[in-house]
Amino acid sequence: MSVEDHKLPVFTTAADMRAWVRKQKKSGRKVALVPTMGYLHEGHLSLVKAAKEKADVVVASIYVNPTQFAAHEDFDVYPRNPADDRVKLAAAGCHAVFEPESLYVAVPPSGGGDGGESSNVVGRESNHPDSHETFVTVERLQRPLCGGSRPHFFRGVCTVVTKLFHICEPDVAVFGRKDYQQWRVICRMVRDLDFPIEVVGLPICREPDGLAMSSRNARLSAESRDRALSISRGLRWAEQAVAEGAVTRPDEVAAHVREMIEGAGGKVDYVELLHAHNLGPVNDLTSQPVLLAVAAHFPARDRGTVRLIDNTVLNEIGNTQQGRGEQEEGQQQDQQE
Repeated sequence: MSVEDHKLPVFTTAADMRAWVRKQKKSGRKVALVPTMGYLHEGHLSLVKAAKEKADVVVASIYVNPTQFAAHEDFDVYPRNPADDRVKLAAAGCHAVFEPESLYVAVPPSGGGDGGESSNVVGRESNHPDSHETFVTVERLQRPLCGGSRPHFFRGVCTVVTKLFHICEPDVAVFGRKDYQQWRVICRMVRDLDFPIEVVGLPICREPDGLAMSSRNARLSAESRDRALSISRGLRWAEQAVAEGAVTRPDEVAAHVREMIEGAGGKVDYVELLHAHNLGPVNDLTSQPVLLAVAAHFPARDRGTVRLIDNTVLNEIGNTQQGRGEQEEGQQQDQQE
């Protein structure tokens, strides 16, 4: 099924979305996909605008993917505003939106349904044997960083992105580097599974005060938002300290950034320095690009906490080398591993 929203076609089924894309391709158009979970901000819209430079047609998906959330995480309170998202996408020049109700088949707890399209499609996994049970993993790259405290996360990400790739059949897929590990994981998945897709990673978009743009920022109280600036301040400190040679050991950088965040009242999930291409361990900060990645929790204004992530790449030329060029460099590195 599809609907028109501000002259923007919105598709809610895989069959209709796939048919529309294939029609575009039959006309010789190149297709780009921007996967999102909605509640769009300028960071998302910058991906759409960049995708327009890479392709003739841009599809954005809006889907809060349940399989990348654990039971105790913020799936139920994750901010959503699809009507507003459609307006923003239309203004940004997006050509179509894929907004499925669910991408997973789950049979009701009573066992009703036959496991096919007529089943109760609710999005969450079910223990019923006819429910969705096929998942995609990238074994090594998904282990560090977010994989440590969220071992379920990348299985969900890779599975939903694989499904989106099969449904939308893009020539190009555009991701933001705020989710740096996710970008690297997707690049590896595309390489390993032979998807004919160019994966592009674009720079982090920040608020004027330096906070990385995130849909989750809307859940921060004013005080928590101010405290959360300790993350970007820590990253900027590290960039300067490493560039000036004031620190040369990864553990020194990690300890100082952690202290800055905890001093501001944040609960650190991780502060880690890893090889920027393969996410392997590093012993020094002078001979290779090094990813400094942070995840920390701050109190939410509704309930619970808000988990924020951010990163920077140390020793990166100009610290702005983004996109396809870096992806190709990373993939060349992958071949050598």
